[in-house]
Amino acid sequence: MPRAALLSIHARVEGATPATWEHACLVQLWGPRYSAYVVAAKDLALFSLGRLPDDAKGHARAHDTASRLHAFLAGRRMPSNEAGHGMGVHPNSLRYGAATGRILLRWDGAHDAIVWTGPAPTLDARDARVELARRYLHVFGPTTAAAFARWAGIRPSAARSAFDTLGRALMPVRTTVGDAWMLASDEETMRLEPGPAAPARLLPSGDTYFLLWDSDRALLVPNATYRAALWTSRVWPGAVLVNGDIVGVWRRAGADMSIELWRRLSSSEREAIEAEALSLPLPGLTGPIVVRYSNQ
Repeated sequence: MPRAALLSIHARVEGATPATWEHACLVQLWGPRYSAYVVAAKDLALFSLGRLPDDAKGHARAHDTASRLHAFLAGRRMPSNEAGHGMGVHPNSLRYGAATGRILLRWDGAHDAIVWTGPAPTLDARDARVELARRYLHVFGPTTAAAFARWAGIRPSAARSAFDTLGRALMPVRTTVGDAWMLASDEETMRLEPGPAAPARLLPSGDTYFLLWDSDRALLVPNATYRAALWTSRVWPGAVLVNGDIVGVWRRAGADMSIELWRRLSSSEREAIEAEALSLPLPGLTGPIVVRYSNQ
């Protein structure tokens, strides 16, 4: 999501500012599972066409929705609710057209998303899905085709087809939660000893680091009670990383940040978390972030 994307970028890249999520090299769209995503502009085809339905009904609905919106807007930009009602459809149905790559948006997380249309990417949809699967394996692997299908919001058969196309580029692996696949080209990296971790990072809700499903979650958080606290049935909290391990969850209301810890922290670890909180490039704050701990 846009504001979450800003904090995800900040956790990985130095020099992020409150406006970084609107940089010209980035675009917003309704991406996997029709959630609002910020992605690299050059990867628009992967996150749109890579999810285009294969079945005739879904394929037609996606293209028809995009074409109708394009004709209605006629070059304008408009709030999605206004556009949907003007077309005589439910505004949420506009999301189905995003898989064509023709619908872009700007959403700040608070107001109605502004939508507009552009030219369709020229990449073949099947090639886009295979490349999306390759990216998914690189970031989330070891993993399975079923997990890719759930993450991308596509049919399991489409996900399996993408994995089959990758063929020899994949290698089978065994994990503590079952058999899976990874990119053969990632084997050397996987065998390396991990480098030094950051003292503390505050990852936002839905960050790629823990955007996992089913048994994959147990690889990251073995404790079932803690998994339930991180992956809730409603809006997920953020994750607190200390020296590379998730040690709790966080939520924020304005400048007030509450952190629920899963273990006792040293004074230096708390100082690292508080320094990270103060460095967050959050727009609109009238004062510094105040961190409050629980369960310690």
